[in-house]
Amino acid sequence: LEQPIFSTRAHVFQIDPNTKKNWVPTSKHAVTVSYFFDSTRNVYRIISLDGSKAIINSTITPNMTFTKTSQKFGQWADSRANTVYGLGFSSESHLVKFADKFAEFKEAARLAKERSQEKMELTSTPSQESAPGDLQSPLTSESINGTDDERVTPDTPQNTEARADPSQNALPFSHSSSSISKHWEAELAALKGNNAKLTAALLESTANVKQWKQQLAAYQEEAERLHKRVTELECVSSQTTVIKSHKTELNHMIEELELALKAKEEELERLKEEVQSANEFRSQKDSLTQQLQDSESRNQVLEAQLSDLEQRLESIQLEREAFHKSLRSLLELLDSKLFELNELRDTLAKLIEGS
Repeated sequence: LEQPIFSTRAHVFQIDPNTKKNWVPTSKHAVTVSYFFDSTRNVYRIISLDGSKAIINSTITPNMTFTKTSQKFGQWADSRANTVYGLGFSSESHLVKFADKFAEFKEAARLAKERSQEKMELTSTPSQESAPGDLQSPLTSESINGTDDERVTPDTPQNTEARADPSQNALPFSHSSSSISKHWEAELAALKGNNAKLTAALLESTANVKQWKQQLAAYQEEAERLHKRVTELECVSSQTTVIKSHKTELNHMIEELELALKAKEEELERLKEEVQSANEFRSQKDSLTQQLQDSESRNQVLEAQLSDLEQRLESIQLEREAFHKSLRSLLELLDSKLFELNELRDTLAKLIEGS
């Protein structure tokens, strides 16, 4: 099945089919442009949807080239779609990244095409005993890398039995039939996947535009009522000037209603973008909340350790004060003993001198 592998936003243009010079915008605003990879067929495609309408459906082939014509604009030609696509980006960095991805997937498409050709050559090689040209390859590189509209059912040779012995060609033809069956089964699975994606996109688009369709119906009813009012005024009143002025005012009101409808459509697109941004902010908020909880738990552990250290420091200080007191008392005792020894020495010295 096809899976998106890279997405960006850009304004989409196509070359004017008449002049082949002027660009014709195919989207009123920037839309999502995505690279898709079909793992079943090894095909890379560029797809962009404007609501339920596919404005880009281009299969990347090895002979395509993406050209940067300005700092924010690039283009490529699609011979299968018989047109040239143009993309206008919001910054040069987005353009450079898109161009790099184009070159990367173009090279991958080239390698996939070469591998597919090698497999097809091995599968479609006829028996050495068969006459030249009896069996042809049921698949070509174009059928592998082409779009769904360009693929045709491979033709089976009609006069094989007339030109070659059936026993000689039975094994190659069996392999070819098996290859054809697997190929079309993969094609069918890919088409079912694409159909499911397009159906989901259509349902989502229908749900999103339901509200402004209702507004459009209300505006149309109002416009019809105003038109009827204009007709009644034209039939009843004989004052042409007054009727024309009322008609002009009503036309202005209709134009204002149409502008309001366009503004509602733009607001709807803006609200879609805001919803997407809100979802991103919600995920960021959840992540930050989890980080805050982790930080609070670590802070509680550190506070407990700090309280334990403060208690230990207080006990050490008390022990130190007690040790200082005992040292002071010991010094005082030592001083008194030294004083007594000095007195005893003086007494002994006097006794020695008297004797």
